[in-house]
Amino acid sequence: MTTLRLLDAAGAVTDAELREGGGYTRPSAPLQSRVAYAAAHVVPKVHADNTPGQPADIDWDSTLAFRRNVYSWGLGVADAMDTAQRNMGLDAAATRELIARSAEVAREEGGSVVVGVNTDHIAESHISLDQVIDAYKEQLHFTEEQGAGPVLMASRHLARVATGADDYRRVYREVLSSATVPVVLHWLGTAFDPELAGYFGADDWQTASAVLLDVIAENPDRVAGVKMSLLNAESEISVRERLPEGVRMFTGDDFNYVGLIGGDTVGQGDGHSDALLGAFAAITPVASAAIQALDAGDPSRYLEILGPTEELSRQVFAAPTFYYKTGVAFLAWLNGHQPAFQMVGGLHSARSLPHLSRIVELANASLALENPELARDRWHGMLRLNGVDSGRVYA
Repeated sequence: MTTLRLLDAAGAVTDAELREGGGYTRPSAPLQSRVAYAAAHVVPKVHADNTPGQPADIDWDSTLAFRRNVYSWGLGVADAMDTAQRNMGLDAAATRELIARSAEVAREEGGSVVVGVNTDHIAESHISLDQVIDAYKEQLHFTEEQGAGPVLMASRHLARVATGADDYRRVYREVLSSATVPVVLHWLGTAFDPELAGYFGADDWQTASAVLLDVIAENPDRVAGVKMSLLNAESEISVRERLPEGVRMFTGDDFNYVGLIGGDTVGQGDGHSDALLGAFAAITPVASAAIQALDAGDPSRYLEILGPTEELSRQVFAAPTFYYKTGVAFLAWLNGHQPAFQMVGGLHSARSLPHLSRIVELANASLALENPELARDRWHGMLRLNGVDSGRVYA
């Protein structure tokens, strides 16, 4: 039996059986039953100054190869979003270059790419509503010029300056009126970004969702969908069931995505959610295989494949949730998609060894390790580097 060494929060070392990979195959035709985007991260150069506060120095070969791999599994790429460490190490210059390069790769691969549009290139922390609108439009027009689909992200600037629901209605109305292609609206919860408290003018999701639906109703031809990342299945289903025809719900709920994507085929409300998930960047082959099962009319197989990954995702996105990016990059390293466990801004140090060990354990259990022996060797090397060897923890 090939074993996998694990480390718990008390420092105890145990061994588990290393499972074989899932043996999943890439789709032979485009996925049909769901639209799915993996929210991809960026890979820094190993030799760069990947420490807090330093500009992002990206390893473009590894970063773009990761996106090509996502496309090969039939998923789309969501780029330049919070997964890529916007507001946590990915600066404005790197963001613009990422959008341009990622859009080019999408064209080469025949894949679908959507990218984040925000106001975060403005250095000042407090700006006026008019400046928020102009900042949104600047990024929106750049994104459109690159040929990528825009995702209108929640703006910290707007959250700071808005005095109520009418300010949100005004900003979104004016920004959407200038869009030349339909956009996806992104509602990001405070678990991901505490600075977005009270977004859409209220702290409770019931009141805020009414404002979001007002925005969509005023601009039905300019909204392609909504990405909800509140980690609350009830709120997503409630909004999903009230969306106008033709407007998609993209789940961003990395705690509850199995039922939300399965939807009425697995007894989770009317209809279903499509996917725009950081979790899918961590489990791309598994996600693809699960959607292929839905395409084949086999919801039981869908649940069998994707169900076990939800516990893994909950570990990756555990509080403090805004450090989930560390787990996504860690799994990319274990699975051979980047040469080192490094992140811009020094965020590779944002999670403890026992936390990462639990990710390894759950990835093994859910068949999310693409090359189990490589993952084992990399993880065991990391343990040895940190003084864990031969079943002992060295003080």
